[in-house]
Amino acid sequence: MSSAQSFLFFLILLGVAATMLRLLSRTAPTVPYPVLLAIGGILIGLIPGLRLPPIGPDLILLVFVPGLIFEASLSLDLDELRRQLLPVSLLATFGVVLTVGLIGVLVHLVLGLPLASGFLLGSIVAATDPVAVVRLLREVRAPAGLEAILDGESLLNDGTGVAVFSAVLGTIVSAHPSLADAGLRFVLVTAGGTAVGLGVGVAGAALLRLANEAELEILATLVVAYGAYLGADLVHASGVVAVVCAGLVIAWSARRTGRLKGTQLHGFWNLLAFVLNAILFLMIGLALPTRHLLAAAGLTLGAYGIMFVARAVPVYGLLGLAGRRGSAIPWRWRHMIFWGGLRGALSIALALSVASNPRVDPRVAVLAYGMVVLSLVLQGSLLVPLAEMLRLREGSTWRRTPGKRP
Repeated sequence: MSSAQSFLFFLILLGVAATMLRLLSRTAPTVPYPVLLAIGGILIGLIPGLRLPPIGPDLILLVFVPGLIFEASLSLDLDELRRQLLPVSLLATFGVVLTVGLIGVLVHLVLGLPLASGFLLGSIVAATDPVAVVRLLREVRAPAGLEAILDGESLLNDGTGVAVFSAVLGTIVSAHPSLADAGLRFVLVTAGGTAVGLGVGVAGAALLRLANEAELEILATLVVAYGAYLGADLVHASGVVAVVCAGLVIAWSARRTGRLKGTQLHGFWNLLAFVLNAILFLMIGLALPTRHLLAAAGLTLGAYGIMFVARAVPVYGLLGLAGRRGSAIPWRWRHMIFWGGLRGALSIALALSVASNPRVDPRVAVLAYGMVVLSLVLQGSLLVPLAEMLRLREGSTWRRTPGKRP
């Protein structure tokens, strides 16, 4: 087959696999659909003799990430997010920094990687991707505040996580790693991404006010989502931060004018996000570096355990701090937020982007990939039983005893 035919076959294969796994998920409701997709991608990638197009970080970052982040910003309940702004802000800022620092130090002390490599690994897996968790919470009609915290944290820490990653990688590539250099780079890439995102978002909101056709609204938002990312990327700022800012501006403006309620615009982005997620989670499995992971199985399990422990500190520590400030978070919410800190597509893209960098320890990309897959498979497969145990599922046999603490 020609290269074009091979690519078309690849897309057809992904479409068939995504459809069959969706049908399977109806008969196995205890395993979330994104988790089944990742497992299905791993199994497809193990088929002997099957040659598939290479999956690079640019494909994920340029094609998938802007669309998924923009849709997430449109789907946010801004009123509920405003009520949960303190815990979300703490998790998405200090939580990211704590996670990177803890993983970096523990990976260095326990697993023996250089300190700079430990911080880079921490920055790759710092951002959470609770697609499966939020979908589950919507299906069981869990409290809106819990969904807003998970959704808001994921959206905002995508930006801060990538900005920290860019700063850490930049200081490693410069051959003079230092916290001061990384901090300065973080400020620059974040400020640049914010400026580009706000500018594109304001321009897009003005265009939406002039649009009277659904097709034009859809086209305008596509330009905003991908234009914000490309614009920031061209000036060496954070494209993810830019898309987050642009998406929030559009969401705020569109909600004021009622453009998102019952419109084709919202339906289009829901469908696009579903398709992008289906293909992306399959691609995560397909790109699994099986041989390298098997060779580093012990290190991978250790790194995953460190990431799991590091998640507990910001969740229980920072959310406890938020409770003292008047934003009391029920303990069962904290448990779900802790367990629901899955890693996903963005971490995979960042890991792939450093896999061939000669200045980066080659174990970093392999460990990051293994940590993401273990997060999806181990934590993701137990989401439904945990929701039952925490009495988050509507109609659950577990009931809260009157007078007991939630």
